[in-house]
Amino acid sequence: MLEKVRPMHTPLLSHPMTHHTPAPLLCKCVSRVRPKLLAVALLWLAAGPVAVWAQTRPAANEPSSVTARLGTPADPQTYIGSDRCWACHRAEVQEFGKTRHSEIGAAKADAVTGCELCHGPGKAHADAEAAAQGDDAKTAAASKLIFSFQGNPKANSDRCLSCHRSTREQSKFDHSAHAQHGVSCNSCHSMHLVEAARAPGATAMGLAQANFFNVPKLPEETRWLHNSQLKKAQPELCFECHTNIQAQFALPTHHRVPEGAMKCTDCHSAHGTSNRANLRQSGWDTCANCHTEKRGPFVFEHSAVKVEGCTACHTPHGSVNRMLLVRKEERFLCLQCHVDPSAVNVPHSRLSFQTRGDCTRCHAAIHGSNFDVNFLH
Repeated sequence: MLEKVRPMHTPLLSHPMTHHTPAPLLCKCVSRVRPKLLAVALLWLAAGPVAVWAQTRPAANEPSSVTARLGTPADPQTYIGSDRCWACHRAEVQEFGKTRHSEIGAAKADAVTGCELCHGPGKAHADAEAAAQGDDAKTAAASKLIFSFQGNPKANSDRCLSCHRSTREQSKFDHSAHAQHGVSCNSCHSMHLVEAARAPGATAMGLAQANFFNVPKLPEETRWLHNSQLKKAQPELCFECHTNIQAQFALPTHHRVPEGAMKCTDCHSAHGTSNRANLRQSGWDTCANCHTEKRGPFVFEHSAVKVEGCTACHTPHGSVNRMLLVRKEERFLCLQCHVDPSAVNVPHSRLSFQTRGDCTRCHAAIHGSNFDVNFLH
């Protein structure tokens, strides 16, 4: 097969624009290179289907498994079951019945499930409500006889974390930035979204930017049930506190989060991580989930990516510059690091300054290269 292929390359090597090589030496070089190329091609084909490197939309985050901890009541007489709750809280019980929490089965006959699994024993509260007969003062006193998630943020979150601490994703919430700023689980999540029950088929208006994209909108109740029971859809829920980030997403170049093509939790974990900015993965790994063509590993790595990450050159939420760059002119961006006139990595031009064009005009493989140490290709 090699002998049949050889005549096809002979005219190219004798082209007037190429360097002429003596025939014996040429045949010797070709005979050494072609078996190696053939071996690489065979290995490539034997590997099966090859994924194309391209930017992709973020995949849905797989929810962590939760181990429900059903305790045995110390005094069974103080528990009455969820049927008694239906008399006053019909909308809440109806919506709660559609969630995964209502499917938790009792391992033992006397295990606590239903409403009292989170709210605690309810007999004293129910009896006091029945005895109040509409009296406002007595009704207010009766509401204090059950845990109604109206306490401090830590007490509210501890109720949820009694089960959800068993997951890897939520186990660090106590040390997260949200917990330190007084944000509890019920600040973002709702176990019975009564607003959705009043209009199950209604859809949220959303942000204005989302109207420019044909992203389907789910009915509010369906969205709530299939989106971690969040009170509002992302990013509207996050923008209630992070208004500075909302302003960045309004800049001309931004990730398509307001349009609904991405979510905040594709990159960040609201329950806390050991990474900066609560990123799901450290450094550039978060960006490489979508920008797979820049993952590498490369033979010649750009050290700024490995040390400082993608944010050394890009701003993740929004920018007035193209490609989310932190500076308008690309050559000025490179000069932030390549500034030492005596160093070998300083731009080569007049007074170590690129006077015309961008650096990537030549250094095209700036994220990393397998062929050139100077990222030329």
